[in-house]
This record gives sequence, C-alpha cells and structure tokens, in this order.
Amino acid sequence: MSVAIITGASKGLGRALAEALAARGWDLVLDARNEGVLTDAAVAVAAYGTRVEALPGDVTDAAHRAELVAAAGKLGGVDLVVSNASALGAEPLVRLEELTLDGLRRALEVNVVAALGLVQEALPLLRASRAGAVIAVSSDAAAEAYETWGGYGASKAALDHLTAVLGAEEPGLRVWAVDPGNMGTDLYAAAVPDDDDPRPSPTSVVPAFLRLLDERPASGRYGAPALLEER
Repeated sequence: MSVAIITGASKGLGRALAEALAARGWDLVLDARNEGVLTDAAVAVAAYGTRVEALPGDVTDAAHRAELVAAAGKLGGVDLVVSNASALGAEPLVRLEELTLDGLRRALEVNVVAALGLVQEALPLLRASRAGAVIAVSSDAAAEAYETWGGYGASKAALDHLTAVLGAEEPGLRVWAVDPGNMGTDLYAAAVPDDDDPRPSPTSVVPAFLRLLDERPASGRYGAPALLEER
C-alpha cells in the first residue's frame, strides 16, 4: 500500500489529488491550516476506503512537519510527498514597490523553506520506498514575468531550483516540479479577485499528476497542460 503526504489538501488541487490517489488505494496524510475544512475533506477522501490522517497545522512549523512524517510512518512509510501548500505574499497581489518584506518572507517560508523542510524530514522514508517521489507544485509565474506576481513567482522559481537540485542529488527518487496551469482555485481568487474569467477545475489537471506517478519520467520540471496534451 502506497502512502502520500499532501500539504494544502483541504480544497482545490490538494483535495482533488487526494481523492484521486485514494480512489487508487493510497493511504494519505493530509495537511491544511483550517481544521474544519480539512476534516470535511478527510471524510470525503476516506469514503474511498483508504486510511486517512488529517493533521491541521502550519507547514512552516517544524514540529508540524515532523508530525506529518510520523503519521505517514505509522501508515507504513512515505512513498510520495506533495508540497501543494502555498502563500501569495499579498492578497490581492500587488506590484513589487508595494509588496511588504514580511509578505515576501511569508511566501518564501511557505513555498520554499517549508517544502524543503518537509522533504528533509521525510527523506529517510522516501529513500526506503521502492518508488519514492516528490512533487512540488509550481506555477507559470516562476518562469514568466507577470505584473504583481513578482513575490509569489520568485518563491516558486526558488522552489523549482531546489527541486531540480534535489533530483540531481537523489537519483534514486523521482523529483518533479509541476506547473498545473490555469485553475479556478481560492488561491487564484484571492490573488486576483477582479478576474471573473472562467478557469478549469483543479480536477481537470489531476490526470497529469497521475501520469507522472504511472510513467515515472526523469526528475525535472513538467507542465500539466503538456502532459495532458500528450496522452
């Protein structure tokens, strides 16, 4: 039985991926800050018949990260870590001249430092897995210069680079940074509340993540739209 840790799993892409993995028989450790919403998600995911541990907390807290890995260990190990929890740095997004340094620090702490800290905590169990993998949820803002997306994009660019180096340092694992593309999520709504254009549901990009797990391509950066088009 495979075991995954998914951060930011109470809604959006995290929850959609949790449900897809549960449908495949994965046991799961789910993280989010909002206990009530996380509990609701865990109940829905557990309906697939797998074991689900829901642990509310902040991924920037080292003790919470240790708790997530310990819970996975009790389920049998860690086969997959998905760093999906994200912080924008400002809600709504602002130009760099207005971005507070505390906001930038928060984005870096959540999107980069906490993601690395969780992998460091889980690394012994990932190495012991027959198919250990890490997925870091990235963004096109990591590679493109969009006005107001500077702080968030910089944090995701740093996450991409850490992921690339981890893949080089851990040849026994698969380490993927994944740009999911446009999605209609609460995070995007908070970032750009005036944008009313319809966007795809997070469930629509989940098959791209499942393809990575099925085919296990080389570690690297992948775009969900391209993975979906190639199917």
